[in-house]
Amino acid sequence: MKLPYWVRGDTNAFFGFGVNVLVNVLTLTGLCIGVIGMAPGNVFGVILPALGIALVLGNMYYTYLARRLAAKENRTDVTAMPYGPSVPHMFIVIFVIMLPIYLRTKDPIQAWTAGIAWAFIIGVIVLIGAFVGPYIRKYTPRAALLGTLAGISITFISMNPAGTMWSAAWIALPVFGLLLVGLLTDVKLPFNLPIGLVALLVGSAIGWIGGAMSVPDVTAAAKDIAFAFPHLKVDLLIDGLRDMAPLLATAIPLGVYNFTEAMTNVESAASAGDRYNLRSVLLADGGGAVVGSMLGSPFPPAVYVGHPGWKAAGGRTGYSMATGVVIALLCFFGMFGLLGTLFPTAAIVPILLYIGLLIGAQAFQATPRAHAAAVVAALIPNIASWATGQMDNVLAAAGTSAAEVGVSTLAGAGVVYDGLKTLGEGAILAGLVLGAIVAFIIDKRFWHAAIFSGTGAVLTFVGLIHAEKVQFNADGPVSLGYLLLTVVCVLFALTRPEPRQPDADEIELERLHAGGDQPAEAPAAPEGDVPAPRKETSTV
Repeated sequence: MKLPYWVRGDTNAFFGFGVNVLVNVLTLTGLCIGVIGMAPGNVFGVILPALGIALVLGNMYYTYLARRLAAKENRTDVTAMPYGPSVPHMFIVIFVIMLPIYLRTKDPIQAWTAGIAWAFIIGVIVLIGAFVGPYIRKYTPRAALLGTLAGISITFISMNPAGTMWSAAWIALPVFGLLLVGLLTDVKLPFNLPIGLVALLVGSAIGWIGGAMSVPDVTAAAKDIAFAFPHLKVDLLIDGLRDMAPLLATAIPLGVYNFTEAMTNVESAASAGDRYNLRSVLLADGGGAVVGSMLGSPFPPAVYVGHPGWKAAGGRTGYSMATGVVIALLCFFGMFGLLGTLFPTAAIVPILLYIGLLIGAQAFQATPRAHAAAVVAALIPNIASWATGQMDNVLAAAGTSAAEVGVSTLAGAGVVYDGLKTLGEGAILAGLVLGAIVAFIIDKRFWHAAIFSGTGAVLTFVGLIHAEKVQFNADGPVSLGYLLLTVVCVLFALTRPEPRQPDADEIELERLHAGGDQPAEAPAAPEGDVPAPRKETSTV
């Protein structure tokens, strides 16, 4: 079988995914300069080139994995995993790690070194997770994995772009409509023009005609274009690591978040038909963060949410490689300042909302109908995290905080801030645990529900979920709640109920998304026993 390096669908996926990464790099550039007060020379001359190297290496690697999987399975429809700067980490490293140091010291360089050290620690934790994550994936229900991924996608990936869209709806909605027609239907544009490119150009044209953009801004930005190639910044990394202890409180749970998110994204790709080896994915994620930090970037890259969306758009193996190379070149030549003045943000962000729609839908379509409640349970912690983040931002803009206003005052206004804050801490892991508990209870597999509930108690006790920082006895009452839930599950398990048996539709769903070629038989599990773990197909 001769596998082409580029197919027509790669063009659509390239413009869609490339725009996705483009807007994220534009955002982190603005955060570095506007929030931390970093010199543009350090941003355009060091951070972006370092990020560019990590992105081109990572996307080349994922293209290689996709082509190897295609050759192994003799298929031409394998889609490479999307890879770019991690969006949640982008905001966390700026506002949680770098900004407090900058406000305390008024030194953006010191804040920068702390961010680099934090990204390095994240990478190391993800590398460790490469040897743990595959076992978690084997024993976790798909509803929990895809549900928590949908929670991230609906909240952190979709809501802010949606707000940006409706603040300039006259630009964004025509772009969004073009994307929906081109990517969710079989309607083709005249001359088979790529929908992603057409949508971006149409939105930009509307923005320029409507006066949303400025020629002087473009002229000023063009003067800042200069070539810069990355080089080692180990001295900055060492400086940041000298005061490593405070960084661990966020680096440990966020590192766990990274390999948990990668795990759910691999599950998402498997549900779309591409079964990648999780360990290979995690090693690339961790390696990218380590390499980027050693070159001066505080932004860990990661496998993105959205593989099914790019697969549906026709993307195969070429779009990933092209995105990595083009974004890297833009980073090396310092083009992001100019691009931010050429394309209106409202013409760029609709692609993120499209991805949110795809991932949210997949969580229900690729899981058993009986597990729909488990999917919703996995969504809830992410919604809580997003909601409390919005509350915190509003209060901060007003010059106050939840602590100053008072939890009782907020409760009196009908805002359950305290409980939502607790629920949303460590939302990725919390959603996975809660979704798994609900799925196993639905299946009447109470021993496994008890194991996940007990795990929730341990994770809460050490502060990885439902707590603001990592420490022993981080939240005793919540840990106790999980322990009591464990007792409830154990008591029901002792009654040895007959496990729920899958129906015909569920068996076919498992065959499609777990890699079988022949219709599966309903498993005849012993009473109270648990199903065999899904086998992960190795591509290594």
